[in-house]
Amino acid sequence: MKVVRRDFLRLAAGAAVLPALLRMASAQAYPSRPVRIIVSTAAGGGPDIVARLLGQRLSERLGQQFLIDNRPGASGNIGTEAVVKAPPDGHTLLMVGASSAINATLYQKLNFNFIRDIAPVASISRTAAVLAVHPSVPAQTVPDLIAHAKSNPGTLTFASPGIGSAPHMAGELLKVMAGVDLLHVPYRGDAAALTDLIGGQVQLCFVGAPAATESIRSGTVRALAVTSATRFRTVPDIPSLSEFLPGYEANGWAGFGAPRDTPAEIVAKLNQEINAVLADSTIIARLADLGSTPAAGSPADFGRLIAEETEKWGKVIKFAGIKPE
Repeated sequence: MKVVRRDFLRLAAGAAVLPALLRMASAQAYPSRPVRIIVSTAAGGGPDIVARLLGQRLSERLGQQFLIDNRPGASGNIGTEAVVKAPPDGHTLLMVGASSAINATLYQKLNFNFIRDIAPVASISRTAAVLAVHPSVPAQTVPDLIAHAKSNPGTLTFASPGIGSAPHMAGELLKVMAGVDLLHVPYRGDAAALTDLIGGQVQLCFVGAPAATESIRSGTVRALAVTSATRFRTVPDIPSLSEFLPGYEANGWAGFGAPRDTPAEIVAKLNQEINAVLADSTIIARLADLGSTPAAGSPADFGRLIAEETEKWGKVIKFAGIKPE
């Protein structure tokens, strides 16, 4: 009887270890075929460029192709849903950004819950926008702009690439924190918004630093501040909005997510490889050209960022009563 019991315990212990060994073997064999990175925007935009940059390096490091699959539409929700429905085996990833956190509150009837259904894999980068005004606006600083807006409520217009976009949210946060009344004018894309700012059809706009650089240098627009919590390393001479409005922060950010229930061992392997790519000097320089800085960290770090951003923008959306287009 003792022998039988001893054999039983040994077999039970082996059975308990087996799933862990299988998971480890699965992670070691990963990826076993090409990996799709679904980007919820059109080809050629910032998220697409960053995804291709990381995908190329991951292909080189892991020996399988990381292929970009652009799924634009519905403010990014089409691409997100495609990943939510994909097998949780690490062979389908999502390019995650600020819009993902915004959409969680902006859209009431999604077929998924972003926080629940997408597992954070790795943070990639942070990006700041520039608060730029047309030269006709009598403001050289953020305090000047706030004073002018308070003296002329509802007359200053701010452009964005669309309702619920990150630049739109940056403007709404400015309105809340500064106590000013600005009129939002949504466009279909960043280029159209910047064009009308240059032309004077709108008075201010939150625009990515690389896109605004030439206009700032030529004097067709005036940069007042950046949206990061501190001065942004790619444009160090421009003050941060938080220097005038303590606590203001509206960073753009990017990272990779995966379907929930993706094995933790595969998530950990991807995270390790992505962090190694972000430490490469060539990648750091390329991200700087795009107005971004690398932001390596653990899956838990990225999960906290997503949760914090979702809560933050949810409050702004509800306070401002913003509805999707």
